[in-house]
Amino acid sequence: MNTPIQELLSNSQQSLAGKWGPAILASILYLACTAGISFIPVVGTIGSFIITGPLSLGIAGYFLRMVKGKDSPPIRIFDGFQYFGTAFAAYFISSVLILLWALLLIIPGIMAAMSYSLTFYILSEEPQLSAMDAIDKSKAMMEGHKMQLFVLCLVFFGMAILCLATLGIGFLWLSPYISTVMANFYQEVKGEEFQHSMYDSEGTIDMV
Repeated sequence: MNTPIQELLSNSQQSLAGKWGPAILASILYLACTAGISFIPVVGTIGSFIITGPLSLGIAGYFLRMVKGKDSPPIRIFDGFQYFGTAFAAYFISSVLILLWALLLIIPGIMAAMSYSLTFYILSEEPQLSAMDAIDKSKAMMEGHKMQLFVLCLVFFGMAILCLATLGIGFLWLSPYISTVMANFYQEVKGEEFQHSMYDSEGTIDMV
């Protein structure tokens, strides 16, 4: 990825300019639904697991539209339920794969999580894809980009520690900021992959 980490973070701040309110609300809705349902008797953790996929698709689409400069109300995080089957399957399959890799060692589990990190952004633009196709595409796109994402995760971790000093209030801003950075990260990776796909092995433009 050609864009330096600092530039990516700065671009994300610009993407959020004048949109912090709706972005924070979207993040609160997402967390309230995924975490809140786990406290409901009978439904509990299973219910949270079931809805996390569609909501992850919805929140990815929300922030992806935002970084593209498109207006989108926070309620659109529920758009992912239109593709409930695919979104649930993507979350279920990726979770199982990450768990299996993590059972071997922590590092393979982290690498797997980074490989599948673009799945819901891909599905938000290509909802016709199957869950496995989206996961495979994310894995292919992340080749050569895991280190950049790892550095971003370290930056997010540092920010999270600072948020603890605010008694957790800072997380209201950190959550939508992370989502915005990830949406911009996806845009950058997708743009680079598109440029590469325009050239054949001899370096000439492939018009086919």
